[in-house]
Amino acid sequence: MKLLRRIVGALVIAGVAAGGIRIKGTGGVPPQHGGWRPLELPQE
Repeated sequence: MKLLRRIVGALVIAGVAAGGIRIKGTGGVPPQHGGWRPLELPQE
């Protein structure tokens, strides 16, 4: 019974941590500038 409580507790803690990371990581505005630029190769 003690082992079962530890397993359930670990799963609850992992679920709370995953939920917090998911909520904190959402939102925001994507960058409006920057990105890919053409590569300038030296003339040989």
